[in-house]
Amino acid sequence: MTPIYVPDIGDFKDVPIIEILVKEGDRVSVDAPLVTLESDKATMDIPAPCAGVITRIRVNVGDKVTQGTHLFDISPAEATQTAPAPVSTPAPVAAVQTNTSADIQTEVVVIGAGPGGYTAAFRAADLGKKVLLIERFADLGGVCLNVGCIPSKALLHTAAILNEAREMETCGVHFAPPKIDLAALLTWKNGIIKRLTGGLAGLAKQRKVTRLTGMAEFVADHRLQVTTAEGLKTVQFEQCIIAVGSRPIKLAHLPWSDDRLMDSTDALALRDVPERLLIVGGGIIGLEMATVYHALGSKVTVMELTDQLIPGCDRDLVKPLQQRIAKQYAGIWLNTKLENIVTKPESLEVSLSRDGALEKHDFDKVLIAIGRQPNGAQLAAEKAGVTVTERGFIPVDRQMRTNVAHIFAIGDVVGQPMLAHKAVHEAKVAAENAAGHRAFMDARVIPSVAYTDPEVAWFGVTETEAKAQGLAFEKGVFPWLASGRALSMGREEGVTKLLFDRDSRRVIGGGIVGLSAGELLAEAVLACEMGADVDDLSLLIHAHPTLSETIGFAAEMATGEITDLYAPRRQAWPVNRG
Repeated sequence: MTPIYVPDIGDFKDVPIIEILVKEGDRVSVDAPLVTLESDKATMDIPAPCAGVITRIRVNVGDKVTQGTHLFDISPAEATQTAPAPVSTPAPVAAVQTNTSADIQTEVVVIGAGPGGYTAAFRAADLGKKVLLIERFADLGGVCLNVGCIPSKALLHTAAILNEAREMETCGVHFAPPKIDLAALLTWKNGIIKRLTGGLAGLAKQRKVTRLTGMAEFVADHRLQVTTAEGLKTVQFEQCIIAVGSRPIKLAHLPWSDDRLMDSTDALALRDVPERLLIVGGGIIGLEMATVYHALGSKVTVMELTDQLIPGCDRDLVKPLQQRIAKQYAGIWLNTKLENIVTKPESLEVSLSRDGALEKHDFDKVLIAIGRQPNGAQLAAEKAGVTVTERGFIPVDRQMRTNVAHIFAIGDVVGQPMLAHKAVHEAKVAAENAAGHRAFMDARVIPSVAYTDPEVAWFGVTETEAKAQGLAFEKGVFPWLASGRALSMGREEGVTKLLFDRDSRRVIGGGIVGLSAGELLAEAVLACEMGADVDDLSLLIHAHPTLSETIGFAAEMATGEITDLYAPRRQAWPVNRG
């Protein structure tokens, strides 16, 4: 028997199983989906690493798993049974197409102009390649810049100002109630987007990157067909980088024709501020939108299928956020499943199940934020011989190559974590390999940030994962209640936590919850990436009073050298000054 484990799923830990797709005795093929996981941003299938018969299932629906979790036992099929597979190679088709005429010929074509796509195009151009950048929308920047990261941060900044003004009342400073002009707010937000998209257009022009607006799909392994406003255009290429991203998951049985039912793109359009707003999904996207709409005046309820907000993050980092918003929001419903939504003239009637009972509640609007799904299945990639999973992910190696050597893929479409900053680094690796260099994606950690209030940010090994794997580690946790800077800002709910390997003393993970946690995390991420140890952080002189010094304090908590608190270690961890 051969065990099947959870493979590398990026920086996500303790991901719940929502569906087991096979049963004991089932015969499966290579890459057949076995189990479905649901992180805070997407669902994903774990494929079979080989063909064979499932002999034992070692997990159940609802279990939380991470890389290395034992999922199944499989009896591999005989080699003779799997030998015919290579017959499906598309090479003969490519040979026929290679020398035929095309409307556009290029050395490198990049499909998708989000952060990963435009970075890949620009890097390839800088390395001397002739580059074509294909994007279905007129503006560059993709979801992140146009309907994701950037507009959400603009609105979150607005929310932070509103919240801070209200909270100054406890300090004796009173402001008149704010007057919110939604039209003007949207004009400001859209202006930011326009400045950035305009800047990208200028950078593409400076690098002589050719742009083509339209929907691309493969017709062979060196050829694309692009549907544009002017008609079909054919593109012949030497190297291709797929950067098509992802889209919000939409439950098919819901009444999407009713504009009171929103996905994240609709929520950022901010057409109005509903009095009663339900957000289905307690992950990063849902909680960020909750932050915005609560600040603007909505009575927000958050519904989450699992037993904690931000699944995959340590509970002690989520706890300060949950305690704060529990006092602000109309409700936080954990272990709650959405059953159905019925449209009524005056509201949306939501049916849900929790605590073993079916309930019905009325809301003015509902935001579905249960994750994102990749767009890999929209390219006809099979015509180029590129492997695409049933969920739409495109598997790649550390050089970002697909199973077809001259076709690369990056960003959300290659798997978790679905983060713009991961896509940017993958883009440079892909572009450099497409230009003939040897580059590898070799990040030790990839940070995650929820831009909530307070922010929650983490990296590397979580404490939950460390315990599950039986790692020998030391922990340093510094509460911001002992930070003069945090107290002077009225935001003492924060916590800074660092994890260290017990033997090497090196940083292996950690997280921060608190004001500007996403900005503060960079020092700890750099320390982990460079192999720094606990003494490097505890001996670094941080400016005082700052929030950043809590990282040094957390290191001192681990060694027992802290003087800003009385927290003697229960067990000695010898100081190493060598």
